[in-house]
Amino acid sequence: MSQRRIAGTRLRLWQREALAKYETEPHKDFLVTATPGAGKTTFALTLAVGLLNRRVVDRIIVVAPTDHLRTQWAEAAERVGIALDPTLSNAVGPVPADLHGYVTTYAQVAGKPSLHAARASVKRSLIIFDEIHHAGDGLSWGDAVSEAFDSVARRLCLTGTPFRTNTVERIPFVRYEPDGAGGLISTADYSYGYADALRDHVVRPVVFAAYTGVSRWRNSAGEVIAASLTEAGTKSTEQAAWRTALDPKGDWVPHVIAAMDERLTHLRASGMPDAAGLVLASDQEDARAYAGIVERVTGEKPYLILSDDPKASSKISEFGVGGARMAVCVRMVSEGVDVPRAACLAWLTSYRTPLFFAQAVGRVVRARGRHESATVFLPAVRPLLALAAELETDRNHVLPPPAASSDSLDLMDETDSELAEEAESDLLREWEALEAQAEFAHVLHAGRAVTGDPTFEVSESDEEFLGLPGLLSPEQTAALLSQRDGEMRRRASRARREPDQPAAGTDVEAPAQASGPASGGVSWRAAADLRREVNRLIAVLSARSGAPHGVLHAQLRAAVPGPASASASAELLEARREHLMGLL
Repeated sequence: MSQRRIAGTRLRLWQREALAKYETEPHKDFLVTATPGAGKTTFALTLAVGLLNRRVVDRIIVVAPTDHLRTQWAEAAERVGIALDPTLSNAVGPVPADLHGYVTTYAQVAGKPSLHAARASVKRSLIIFDEIHHAGDGLSWGDAVSEAFDSVARRLCLTGTPFRTNTVERIPFVRYEPDGAGGLISTADYSYGYADALRDHVVRPVVFAAYTGVSRWRNSAGEVIAASLTEAGTKSTEQAAWRTALDPKGDWVPHVIAAMDERLTHLRASGMPDAAGLVLASDQEDARAYAGIVERVTGEKPYLILSDDPKASSKISEFGVGGARMAVCVRMVSEGVDVPRAACLAWLTSYRTPLFFAQAVGRVVRARGRHESATVFLPAVRPLLALAAELETDRNHVLPPPAASSDSLDLMDETDSELAEEAESDLLREWEALEAQAEFAHVLHAGRAVTGDPTFEVSESDEEFLGLPGLLSPEQTAALLSQRDGEMRRRASRARREPDQPAAGTDVEAPAQASGPASGGVSWRAAADLRREVNRLIAVLSARSGAPHGVLHAQLRAAVPGPASASASAELLEARREHLMGLL
């Protein structure tokens, strides 16, 4: 095996500090909390390289939240000389001998924990848990993770934000402290918050632009009700106004998309030529409708990234390196996905949990230069404004408990949100959206709402610096957005009058991309290609001889001894291919 090293990678100060702490205070379990975009993957792989080189461990297993992140981890590992297979399934037994390990998901571990325990125990293993809070997503996932990896040599847990739980639902391998509200909050061995990352120019400053507007809907009694997003009295009224605003048939969504499109135009003209925007939808039907609106507003088809699309991972990768303006997605780009050119986010979803909010905003804060900023466009409703204020003022990303008083801002954790949504769904069961108009409300700054004073003077030269940190005051930024709001309303109205969006179920294809340099082959890719070639040659032999595939595979293993093809190394597969070629 060749010497593994981090070639050409300059570690950030926090990464060096965390590595030093790991070496001076070694634990079997080590939890790192680092704000989204800070570089947790680089830190983890640097640590893995060191442990492999010193023979402290011999195998690396990464557990990620989604299938797309399996490939992302494998490609990042390959760049530092670690060969991980992101395609290894639960149907395959041992890990191929020529690999350092593999990447799996929490769902796969829960599906067959004993298999992963066997793979992890056969060699001294380092387990890297990406976004460890996902071990609590399923009722049995925490137990499965504990069963699979309880006896390993080392465990490294990563998360983008501290997470809370109750006292009976602890996630394995995580230390907790009381949160002061009867629950527990995770305790990290090393923490790197948003304020630290902002100071180090690792992340972009975020401008939260809130949009209000009046929504009209018909309730189950047939009454027509109108309410402003910012002035809705009860939670059920606020929820109905919010849902009506997000309805693709109204004017609120195209108005906000037009505002984000203009922001992207300014970013592309002022030093960020590939700036992109993400549109988060609540479900696939809305996502398809929003994709149609994006095309009518911008004149360009967006990437449509849906969880059940087999091309979802490749679309995310293409969007990340291409020049497309926007992508519309349902949760697919909410966590871990690396799209550094994404600088704007339109929150067109009813999700409002603190963890999801922090992770989603994290997709647009990854800095590439010192003069970039991120803009998040969101409905001006209490739950989101509270989350934005919490993130914007950076209270170390510690998520506080839900407010006890109904008069205070409504911060919810995942459980509280689900219960609230169930109750509200009963009230809104026969809700019918009629129309919604959008209107710029304010930007958030230092926890306060800064409105667009129409008397505030903003020069044309100021407009070129919209949102750049330190160049415009919050008042100037708000004034600019407010002054441009009339044009956004006209664009939204024009978009609504144009032909209807694609019908539900009709995919919007990603635009064609310019071809770029192909990525270098890695061992797991080579092995996958060789397995396909071996199977093809077996099929040719079967057609010629009439012998069943299983018999031919058994003969092949006898002629070229070793494990089954699913677990065979690239070298062994190549030898089998050459043997089959000699028989043809």
